[in-house]
Amino acid sequence: MTAPTVVILAAGQGTRMRSRTPKMLHDICGRPMIDWTVAAALEAGAAKVVVVGSPDRVLDGRLPDGVVLAVQPEPNGTGGAVLAAVPDLDDAGGPVVIVNGDAPLVTPDALRALVDAHGAAGAAATLVTTVLDDPSGYGRIVRDADGGVERVVETKRPGDATPEQLAIAEVNVGVYAFESAGLIDALGRIGTDNAQGELYLPVAVEILRGDGASVGALAMDDPSLLFGVNDRVELARVRRIAQQRILDAHMRAGVTIVAPETTVVDVGVRIGADSVIEPSTFLRGTTTIGERCTVGPLTTVIDATIGDEVSVVHSYLQECEIRAGATVGPFAYLRPGALLREGSKAGTFVEIKNSDIGEGTKVPHLSYVGDADVGPGTNLGAATITANYDGQRKHRTTIGANVRTSVDTTLVAPVTVGDEAYTGAGSVVTEDVPAGALAIARARQTNIDDYAARRRDRKDSQPS
Repeated sequence: MTAPTVVILAAGQGTRMRSRTPKMLHDICGRPMIDWTVAAALEAGAAKVVVVGSPDRVLDGRLPDGVVLAVQPEPNGTGGAVLAAVPDLDDAGGPVVIVNGDAPLVTPDALRALVDAHGAAGAAATLVTTVLDDPSGYGRIVRDADGGVERVVETKRPGDATPEQLAIAEVNVGVYAFESAGLIDALGRIGTDNAQGELYLPVAVEILRGDGASVGALAMDDPSLLFGVNDRVELARVRRIAQQRILDAHMRAGVTIVAPETTVVDVGVRIGADSVIEPSTFLRGTTTIGERCTVGPLTTVIDATIGDEVSVVHSYLQECEIRAGATVGPFAYLRPGALLREGSKAGTFVEIKNSDIGEGTKVPHLSYVGDADVGPGTNLGAATITANYDGQRKHRTTIGANVRTSVDTTLVAPVTVGDEAYTGAGSVVTEDVPAGALAIARARQTNIDDYAARRRDRKDSQPS
């Protein structure tokens, strides 16, 4: 069958969201709501995707490349929304699939199944339906004696449906497949004889039936296809389901997620097999994690790249790269531009920013390394600091291979420490250190004898 054109209805902005952010751009697991349906359509093999938006064009520049934005000039119902997409359907050679943009849980599998069923039946239209224990508020599917769809009966207001129709448990999901020519003809004949004066897309089904065309239904047992988003409560419900789907996919691919109920993983995250994600870990954005890693507990990783066999414990990482075999944490903060090369370490209460940490180099604890290049095999002692800012500009520090800094060393940039050099404890290094040298930059110690006794004598001599 020819690949379908998918029309996504996204004109409603949802005033119940109580937000300056347009409804379709609210985030669901690292992806704007509208992008979920777009992604499902593209993955299902759509030849063309048309998103119908509102006149304010808030989706301009926010859709993936190749996706067409049509505008519904007035809020005149789902039929009016599809009419707005008709100019972009002229070259549609295959079926036209219609989905709601604010029902983001539709899956590529569901769309493919709909297109296959539609083609196999040779129908003018095919609706996705499901059976609910409580179908209140949803349009009921009225079938004829042969099992074909006769009409969709709305039930939102008293008197819309008869008691017999209200007893029907099969409901309209709001996902359709139409033959293009018949759809366009039927849209032009939809009336507005309803309380809202709107054009209802399901009326096109009745029109096609009246013309003698067949209308089929594809029953699915996934009620989440129905779940729309009109407020923050519904957004949270959809996000929970989307999150569980993401976690399930990772676990089925060989990732251990110890406590899914406390773990957040965005849709764009990639995790290698045999990695373990410990409880209360949040993996966001475009984060990539290699194989056989352990990440967490209590760790946040945002847009970072982590190689194979890396350990990250109780730390915060953002826009950094950790290469194979490195260890991070606990309580480390790796900021944008940090690179930990193979086998290196950023330990307890270590902060690294815009720095290259060499292979096998260790920054074990209580240090800040900013705007620095550190060679391989180096060890930075506790409380080693690169003083990279002079109050006006940032400067870089260069530390060579196999360097050993002692505790409480401050390197005032710009400064270079040569290979195999050492620093004395408590040194403030302001000049370059030659390779193999020992730099001691501190005041000579002075001990004042009997100082404690003198303080006591002074205190005792003061008037009370």
